[in-house]
Amino acid sequence: MIFRKKNRTITDSQLMQQIVAGDQTAFGELYFRYKGRMYYYFFRMLGNQSEQANDFLQELFMKLIEKPESYNPAYPFPTWLFSVANNMCKNEYRRRGVRQEYQEYESVEPRIDFQNEPVIEPELVIEKVFQMLDQLGEEHRSAFVLRYREGFSVREVAEILELPEGTVKSRLFYTRKVLGEKLGYLKDEIAW
Repeated sequence: MIFRKKNRTITDSQLMQQIVAGDQTAFGELYFRYKGRMYYYFFRMLGNQSEQANDFLQELFMKLIEKPESYNPAYPFPTWLFSVANNMCKNEYRRRGVRQEYQEYESVEPRIDFQNEPVIEPELVIEKVFQMLDQLGEEHRSAFVLRYREGFSVREVAEILELPEGTVKSRLFYTRKVLGEKLGYLKDEIAW
C-alpha cells in the first residue's frame, strides 16, 4: 500500500523506517492504513466483541510504537502485522483456556435453521458464514479470514500462521466443505 506525500510515493516499509527514526506522522499514516482491517480481524477472531477488538487494536499499535525495530523490512509489512495480531489472538485463546481441538464434522450444526428464508441480504450471509466459522474454531477461522477477507495468498497465510502451506490448504478445504454442506442453500450468495 502506498500514499502520496510531497509528490513522493511512500510504502509501508518506508513508513516503518520513518517510525524507527521517531516520525509520529508516519505512525499516524500507518495507523490510518491498517486500523480498519486490524479491527475487523480482531473482532472476528475474538468472538465478535467490539470492546475487546478495540483493546487489541490499541495493544497492537502500542507494540508497534514501543518496538518498531522488531519489523524486518525484508518481509511484507501486512504479513508481519497480521502475524503479530495472530500471535496476540493465540495468546488470548491460551489465556482463556479455550484451546479448541478439531471437532468432528458431524457435530458441527448451525445454531439457527436458515433453510426457509426466501431472501437473504449480503450482511446476513456474512453473519451466517461467521456463525459456522465460530463453531469450527480459531484454526479454521483464522485461515479463512486471512485468505478470503484479507486476500492473502496461501503462502502468506502460512507465513502469518506459522504453518506449512499444505496445512493451510487443508484447513481452507475443510472449512469450505463444511460451509458448503451446512450452508449449501447459500451457494449462489457465496463466492470463494
